[in-house]
Amino acid sequence: MPTPIVIAIDGTSASGKSTNAKLVARALGFVHVDTGAMYRTLAWYCLKHGVDVHNPRAVTAALRRWKTTLVCRDGHVYLLVDGYNPAREIRSAEVSAAVSHVAAIPAVRRWMKKKQRECIQFGNLVMEGRDIGTNVFPETEFKYYLDASPEERAKRRAAEGIQENLADRDRRDSQRAVAPLMVPLGARVINNSNLTPEQTSSLILEDIRRRLARKE
Repeated sequence: MPTPIVIAIDGTSASGKSTNAKLVARALGFVHVDTGAMYRTLAWYCLKHGVDVHNPRAVTAALRRWKTTLVCRDGHVYLLVDGYNPAREIRSAEVSAAVSHVAAIPAVRRWMKKKQRECIQFGNLVMEGRDIGTNVFPETEFKYYLDASPEERAKRRAAEGIQENLADRDRRDSQRAVAPLMVPLGARVINNSNLTPEQTSSLILEDIRRRLARKE
């Protein structure tokens, strides 16, 4: 049985990772994995249970307590907590403010890496995040890094109705001690400030199909 293919799509906040990962996954018939949603789920769990997200020891203790399951539904992987998918709750402003603090904790990143690598059980993947090509699946040859100008990214967040300090988020993600946000070795960098999602995903798909054709 062939080893599943992993397409790694990393990038900054509001760089179009989610939109493009979904478009690419749909076009290829691959399973989509939003790793950021997994970190958000832990941040939501901590807030819900009164865990101080600025206290690494408390968050690590919560990580040992919570009961999670990975499921694949309609081509998307979800991390359930006690059988529940908090899809709407994890997009709140409170969770957005808390998630980068939770994600910077070494024990959290180790736990998430293990869980995210388990997603291979569902087959070929398009996995989006901030450390897929550098930390979770560094061995994949399909690595893409998306970015856009700060002005364009701020405009996108505003259109989504989300208030987020992108500069602060970028700084925390880039400066964390474990698996910081950076361009993966060998990744194709795409600045999509002036591109539509369809144009961006077309560039990614063209590159993937060319690489796959060379393997045949």
